[in-house]
Formats: sequence, structure tokens, C-alpha cells
Amino acid sequence: MNDAVRAWLISQLGTGTDLADLTARYTRLRSARAVAIEVVRERLAALLASPGSVSVSGVVSVNFSANIAAYERQLTALESGEPPAPDDPADEDDTDGGGLGVIQLIARPRR
Repeated sequence: MNDAVRAWLISQLGTGTDLADLTARYTRLRSARAVAIEVVRERLAALLASPGSVSVSGVVSVNFSANIAAYERQLTALESGEPPAPDDPADEDDTDGGGLGVIQLIARPRR
């Protein structure tokens, strides 16, 4: 794992993430995006396994639904390819819309 991949993973997963764990996952999965998705899925699963909210009358009330929604949004973005990772394969077909294309317009027959 090079410095660019490490920096991207830290930006996605936070500075508290264990670098040795990230390195081991990267060695096994061979993709920064796959590592980030796996870590976010584990974090989401841990939140879903615990109670969604805890309330002690008059003392404290904690609700984790916003955290769950945030992890779900992050997971959706990572799975759709955003933001681009440094080791993502090059887009050979130029499907991101950054290039030029040709469209043929054909007139429909009139009634």
C-alpha cells in the first residue's frame, strides 16, 4: 500500500483507524475501495447489532439513527465509485461523461 492509498483510506475512515489492520486488509483485498467498503460495513453492522436508542428517564437519551444513516450513505457512495480512490482502474470507456460522444438523431414517422 503506497502513501496515496493510505491517505485516501484515512480520509474515508478517520484517523483513529488502525494502520496495521488497513495494511492487512489491503494485502488481502488488493483494492483501497474494497477495504473502505469492508470497514464501513463492519461499523454499520456493529451499530445495527446494538440498540438504536437508549433512554434513562431524566438522565440521558442517546439515539444512533443518524449515525446509521450516515454509514449507509457513505457505503452507497463508496459502492458507486465516489470519491475516486488512487488505485481505481482507469476508465477506458470514458463512461464518466468527461469525453465527447456522438448521437444520431432519427426523425420519427409522422401520423
